[in-house]
This record gives sequence, structure tokens and C-alpha cells, in this order.
Amino acid sequence: MGKDEFLLRFNLLQLVKSEHNYQHHLPLRSAAVLIPLVESAEGLQVLLTKRASHLKHHPSQVSFPGGKVEPVDKSLIDTALREAFEEIGLSRQAITVVGQLPPYETISGFHVTPVVAIVASAQTYHMDKNEVAEIFQVPLQHFLTTKDHHVFVASKNGKQHNVHFMPYKHYHIWGATAVMIKDLVAHIN
Repeated sequence: MGKDEFLLRFNLLQLVKSEHNYQHHLPLRSAAVLIPLVESAEGLQVLLTKRASHLKHHPSQVSFPGGKVEPVDKSLIDTALREAFEEIGLSRQAITVVGQLPPYETISGFHVTPVVAIVASAQTYHMDKNEVAEIFQVPLQHFLTTKDHHVFVASKNGKQHNVHFMPYKHYHIWGATAVMIKDLVAHIN
């Protein structure tokens, strides 16, 4: 799928709240992630990262660049852009924000807003190796069919939860990242 078709679909349809939220008793921490869609000759590519293996939270998981809101952030978009720059060196000048998906509540207690953006062609990335082990791209087209969308039921604290899983080559995309991709695909389809 190319940029023009994506933008047409994304902007013409009304967003619906994600069905994948958890009931928490404690206040949720605000966070934002960037869903970067990189323009290429083969169509849009979804940029993802693999988190460093030594991290305390979500080690070695596939994720979008992002993190918790800091006092210096003026908005959730600012959080997503700041985190993308800090984690992978993605320059704000290369990013065109096209919108947001509805917030998602994670099982780990975050209220995450996905910010969708187009990235002008391939960039030179500079990984913060303390946070990111790898940067890779998946063709958006890969996610547009549901044959590689899987849902497993897992239990935590006596409650059952659907865990989404989307394999790509040797990568295991699951959890909140997979749900955000699912929601994006559901919106543009």
C-alpha cells in the first residue's frame, strides 16, 4: 500500500476505541508511541524496534519507538517524537504526523497513545543501544491480511486476556504492539 492510498483510508474513516483495554485499580501512567510508516518504492513499511535484552521492562520485545510522558513534553505527539529521536535518532524533520489511534491501556499499567506518522524514505538511524537492540521494517502489506494474525488466551491475576501475535520472518510481534497494528489495519480496511 502506498502513502496516498493509506492517507485516504486513514483520514476518511472515523476512529473507534480499541477493544483491547484492561481494568486497572491504580492510576495509569501516560505514554505515547510512534507508528512510523516509512515510504519506499515497494509501498509503506512499518518501522519497529527490538528492545535491548537487559531492560527491566519488556526486554527483547518488538515495539514501536516510544515511552512515558515526561514533564518537558508539550503533548502526546511531542512524547512520541522525542522518544523516537532518543531511541533511534529519527529526526522530527523527516516525520509527518497524520493522526492518532485511540489510546490503549496495557496490562502493565500504561495508557498509551499511538501516533501515526509518515517517514520520508529510509533514514539514517542512530540506535541508543541501552534501549534498542535492533531496528527493522515490515511491509504494511504484510499486516493487511488476517492470515498472520493470531490470538491466544492467557491468564494474569486470575483473569483471562487475549494476547495478539503477528509473526514476521524470525520476529515475534505480540502484545500491545500487535494490538496497535491490528487496530491500525482494522481502521484502514
